[in-house]
Amino acid sequence: MNTEKQIAIIGLGYVGLPLAIEFAKKHKVIGFDTNESRVEELNHFEDRTHEANLDDLKLVCSLTDKDRGLTLSSSLPDLAACTVYIVTVPTPIDHLNRPDLEPLLAASKMLGIVLKAGDIVIYESTVYPGCTEEDCVPVLEKISGLKYNVDFFCGYSPERINPGDKVNTLTKIKKVTSGSTTAIAEEIDKLYASIIIAGTHLAPSIKVAEASKAIENAQRDVNISFVNELALIFDRMGIDTADVLAAAATKWNFLNYKPGLVGGHCIGVDPYYLAHKSEALGYKPEVILSGRRVNDNMGMFVANKVIKMLVAKDKVINGAKALILGFAFKENCPDTRNTRVIDIYKELKSFSMDVDVYDPWANAAEVKTEHDIELIQTIQSKHYDVVILAVAHKQFLDIDYADFKEKGAIIFDTKSFIDRALVDARL
Repeated sequence: MNTEKQIAIIGLGYVGLPLAIEFAKKHKVIGFDTNESRVEELNHFEDRTHEANLDDLKLVCSLTDKDRGLTLSSSLPDLAACTVYIVTVPTPIDHLNRPDLEPLLAASKMLGIVLKAGDIVIYESTVYPGCTEEDCVPVLEKISGLKYNVDFFCGYSPERINPGDKVNTLTKIKKVTSGSTTAIAEEIDKLYASIIIAGTHLAPSIKVAEASKAIENAQRDVNISFVNELALIFDRMGIDTADVLAAAATKWNFLNYKPGLVGGHCIGVDPYYLAHKSEALGYKPEVILSGRRVNDNMGMFVANKVIKMLVAKDKVINGAKALILGFAFKENCPDTRNTRVIDIYKELKSFSMDVDVYDPWANAAEVKTEHDIELIQTIQSKHYDVVILAVAHKQFLDIDYADFKEKGAIIFDTKSFIDRALVDARL
């Protein structure tokens, strides 16, 4: 086993970049990404994710110590001298909500080329329990010709990055760690403990660590689906969900979740990974999948509620003008992965409505490429029949909603974010 650590972070996105910066303060690190433009961008100290502290990035990239500092690269040979590889690539789902392991397996194949005796591969990407040892390890063995737990070792430490959160940052969130042997688990735990201020939790096995990540987000998904279902019920009763939750929250042990759209790379995805593994073992998880169905249908509910409100006002739906505020999956963040705002957009368009989307955070080029939607660059003064606040970006508090109302617009607030007196309906 190598005693001197040279760390490679594979994937420089929302998870990998902050990790590379923090490790580089204490260790020699290569930040690797196959996307050459991403590496070039970071070498110019620009970050489209807005997750990195750019001053810290400049600092670690400028260090010339032999034992610490960050080098950014997209060249595989640069990884050859590394002894610890931490994989932070995306683990999405496909159009049938099945796990898409292609990025993870591609990264494993690539690492198999440079893997040496004594090396450690740690996965942070969200997976189902068993994936590291059942899916990734065989790839590493096949490509490298090395033997697992004899020549090389593995670990799993689930990422807990919360995009857009500038309070609960990487080092302030307790880190779950694990390893393929007792000695390796302790070594991995010590490695993370060198940068995580909040401390670490050493899980008894890789599979337990994988399962902990899966249930963290499945739990949140189910809890949000419960209040989303309440919103559907209370809408039929003609009472405001926020009022009900405010009353219920006066009890000391009430969990005050809010209704809304559930997207992103974690909560809207991870439950499908857990469900996939469960179904492969012969058990169909009813609660997890029913929660997913409720949450995946909330965009459709919002759009159809708006259509009904327009009809009630004798508006002509065909050609009616709508403005959707926000396209990212959450507030104050440019991340549009698995955004459920797209469901609102598509449903309104299916009624032949003229729909504008405005999001000052989202990358317009990426939205165009991924969704074929041209984001408007400013909120035009033209008349809108409906304005839907889909994401609670801080900039949206400064919008003159009263002006929209004076011009006859229906305002729907999915986040209970703006002055209640200004809205016609909200979740």
